[in-house]
Amino acid sequence: MIYTITLNPTIDYIVNVPHLALGHSHHMQDELITPGGKGIMVSRVLKALGIPSIALGFRGGFTGDFVRDYMEELNILNQFTVIKERTRINLVLKSDQDTEISDYGPNATDEEVAHFLKGFEDISTQDFVVMSGSKLPSMPKDFYEQLIRSLHNEGVPFACDITKDELRNSLQYHPLVVKPNQKEVGEFFGRTFSTWQEVVPYGKQLIELGAQHAIVSLGGDGALLFTPKEVIYAPPLSGKVANPVGAGDSMVAGFVGTYVRTGDPLEAFRIAVAAGTATAFSPDIATGPEIEAQLGRVVLEKIE
Repeated sequence: MIYTITLNPTIDYIVNVPHLALGHSHHMQDELITPGGKGIMVSRVLKALGIPSIALGFRGGFTGDFVRDYMEELNILNQFTVIKERTRINLVLKSDQDTEISDYGPNATDEEVAHFLKGFEDISTQDFVVMSGSKLPSMPKDFYEQLIRSLHNEGVPFACDITKDELRNSLQYHPLVVKPNQKEVGEFFGRTFSTWQEVVPYGKQLIELGAQHAIVSLGGDGALLFTPKEVIYAPPLSGKVANPVGAGDSMVAGFVGTYVRTGDPLEAFRIAVAAGTATAFSPDIATGPEIEAQLGRVVLEKIE
C-alpha cells in the first residue's frame, strides 16, 4: 500500500473574479472548493491512475470533516488523526493577477501527535510512504526527519517533496525520489540559474548526496530526471496552463505509483510528466483520461 502524509491539509477555496479592483465589491464568476495539501493531491492523482492509497495526516473541525467527506466521496481511503483545532482554509483569487492567501494551520497537542505516530505501527517494508507539504505550526523543525529516520530504520521505502532544510536532512536516508523545482534547487545550493541546462550539475549532486532519483520541474522548460546512471530531459508539452497548483504533486504520484509497480524509472518519469502536464492544463487535479491523453505526447531525451 502507498501511504501519503499530509500533516497540514487545507480546504482550497478558489474563486474567479475578472478585473479585480481593490476597495470595491465584486461577484465571483465561479468557484472551486477542494481538499488541498500536497499529500492529498498525491492520493487524488494515484486514484486517477487506478492506484490505491491511504491518506494520513491531521484534520479538525468542520473544515476537517469536509476534507474527510470529500476523500470518501472519491473512494480514497483515509485515516486522518482528529485534532481539536480546525483544518485551515486557503483562498486563491484568480483575476488579472492571481493572489493566494494562506493560513498557517492549526496546532496539535502532544497526545494528538502520539496518536498519529501510533498509526505508523501498521506500515511495513512492503508499503511505501510519500511525505510532502508543510508541517503544523506546533511541530518541531525536525519532525519530518524524525518520521524519515523511523521509516528508514524499519526498512520502509519513502519519497519526499519538502522544503530546503528538510530535504537536505532527508537525503542521508536515501529517498526513492525527491522533486524540487528549478528555483528550489537554486535555493538548496545557493545559486540562481539563467537556463535549465545550468541546473544539471546540481541535480546530479542530489543523487551524490543520497537520493535514488531526483525529478526537477522546470516550469515552461519541461522537466529533468536524475538517476545514478543518467540524466533524462522531458521537453515541455504545448497547451494552455489553467492552474499549476498540484502539477508537482501529480508528478510525484505518477513517478511513485508507476515505479512501485514496475521498478522502471524511465516509464515512471514518462507518466510523471504526463500527470503533471495534465493537471497544469486542468482547472483541478487531472483525471485518468486527461493523463492518458498527454502520455503519448511525452518525449524523453537522454542528455548525459
